[in-house]
Amino acid sequence: MTDKAPKAPFTVLDVGGTTVRIADYDPATGALRRVRRRPVEGLARDPDAPVPVLQRRVVEQLVREVEAHVDGGGGGLPRAVGVAFAGPITAGGLVTAAPTVWGGRGEPLPLGGLLTERLGTPVVVVNDLTAAAWRYAAVEDQPFCLITVSSGIGNKVFRGGEVLLDADGHGGELGHWTCDTSPDAPLCDCGGRGHLGAVASGRGVLAAARRAAAAEPNAFAASVLSTFADGRPEAIDNRAIAAAVRAGDVFATAVLRTTLTPLAQAITSVFSSIGICRYILMGGFALAVGQPYRRLLVAELTRLGCFGLDPGAVDAMVSLGAADDDHGLLGMGSLLSTRIPLPAGQGVR
Repeated sequence: MTDKAPKAPFTVLDVGGTTVRIADYDPATGALRRVRRRPVEGLARDPDAPVPVLQRRVVEQLVREVEAHVDGGGGGLPRAVGVAFAGPITAGGLVTAAPTVWGGRGEPLPLGGLLTERLGTPVVVVNDLTAAAWRYAAVEDQPFCLITVSSGIGNKVFRGGEVLLDADGHGGELGHWTCDTSPDAPLCDCGGRGHLGAVASGRGVLAAARRAAAAEPNAFAASVLSTFADGRPEAIDNRAIAAAVRAGDVFATAVLRTTLTPLAQAITSVFSSIGICRYILMGGFALAVGQPYRRLLVAELTRLGCFGLDPGAVDAMVSLGAADDDHGLLGMGSLLSTRIPLPAGQGVR
């Protein structure tokens, strides 16, 4: 690929546990073009493969996908490639862990360096939620905390023109804050117990709903959630929970409210410690519930109290993010626009 002339748009990728998305990003317009999806050749495809094998497969796949994308566009190399990746990343593009992509910890993978060498163009690799924060940095006029609530929970704080992380990628892991210290606390995907992600994520809410349905059969039977699940607690899923809460179901709403207490505590800690007054919610579960999720969280924040803020100010603190799955792609493009010099006439927004 190295003999091809650079072209203006950036190529951006969003790599998760099951899917890699790839697109062109035009820094002049902030628009995506030619968005494509492919299954990730990692843990989800071959759960028994050793970590080093999956790491090699993922690197080879990303090289192939960029090459195919460039060839399909009829142009040369992109000016730069940006990769939003599901895992902690150092400032130098070293992936220190990727449990959803290749499972066990394994050896750190210098993904940024490997891809730069193979593709012959600069490659920037950052955590997927870090990339998503750059999407909102382009439109927010004050520091903010981006929180994702999906199968897990994560966060990133954007302040002073950067996401607040140290050089080793530490920071933005509210999902691994221990909020339940009991011996039988829910088990987190990382192996720890009582982490916020195990309690208040979509998976955590699902587990809480099933426990409540089994413990309170009469209340469950009277709930629309029972109708969605054919009366079987084990048949409850997150889609049914989201629909029930949106419909105002008392049982489902009560279950969700109990899981929001530790999330509200985490947010009040961020607010109290560093004074962030803007919180943007994204992630499949939070956005599936929608405004009822935001209102319930605001109510819990108000009940707990954010020191120095009245209820109106607390309500104004929290908003829902965009209801799409372009966060990593758009954010990666915005980040590249700040870091990669462009030729004259190809200005950045």
